[in-house]
Amino acid sequence: MIGDLEYQTIKSNKNLSDFVDSFWYMKNKSDQTLETIGLPDGRIDLSLIKTAETPFQIRLLGLGTQQYEKGKIPANSTTFVISFKLLAVEYVFHESVAEILNSGKLLENDFWDFDENDLDDFELFCKKATAKIYSLLIKEIDNRKQKLFRLIYESNGSMTVKELSEQSNWSSRQINRYFNQYFGLSLKAYCSVLRFRTSLEHIAKGKLFPEENFSDQTHFIKEIKKISGSVPKVLFQNKNDRFILLSALSAK
Repeated sequence: MIGDLEYQTIKSNKNLSDFVDSFWYMKNKSDQTLETIGLPDGRIDLSLIKTAETPFQIRLLGLGTQQYEKGKIPANSTTFVISFKLLAVEYVFHESVAEILNSGKLLENDFWDFDENDLDDFELFCKKATAKIYSLLIKEIDNRKQKLFRLIYESNGSMTVKELSEQSNWSSRQINRYFNQYFGLSLKAYCSVLRFRTSLEHIAKGKLFPEENFSDQTHFIKEIKKISGSVPKVLFQNKNDRFILLSALSAK
């Protein structure tokens, strides 16, 4: 619980771990809209949401590369979310999300056979979502892509493009063409976001010095500020829980 915000996350099962990061929900139990600042986390989110005043909606949020101001968590709202890893874009969604970089879009209210009643039980939602993803998943996975993404996530984005290219046996030029086509950004840019997300976990614990692959403290501060708009000290202070991702990490 973060103030009036109830939050819970569940990791995906092992068989889907290349495609799904987690399932999570948040409920704003107050009568006030909560103002937040969103931070990039390297994931693609499919959200089901309903409030006391607005109709049921399903949204798809693309990758983010920068903070977005004035995010709003509506009063008396419930949101269930599936957070996807990048490999899911091609092998589960079967289409590019490049056009929603740093943005999102509304989907049909029956997307993937979801409906408003799915927001009544989080455990059942996770089971239904898992079954649906299995049904959509293309079983023949390109080994180069699978290895590339495993390297990216296992290293928290700290490996260079050259290292990733060599170890996945896939040319950097082809990788970047793939990234721009499906996700709307380069591999290097994505690794920066993922490394930032990992650094947030350290910052949430008060570790304000680089623990990932930054050259020095100055480089660390510069990169954190470039993506978040704030220096590590300000992020750690997180006044009024305005950085919702940091609040969730701190609550773990």
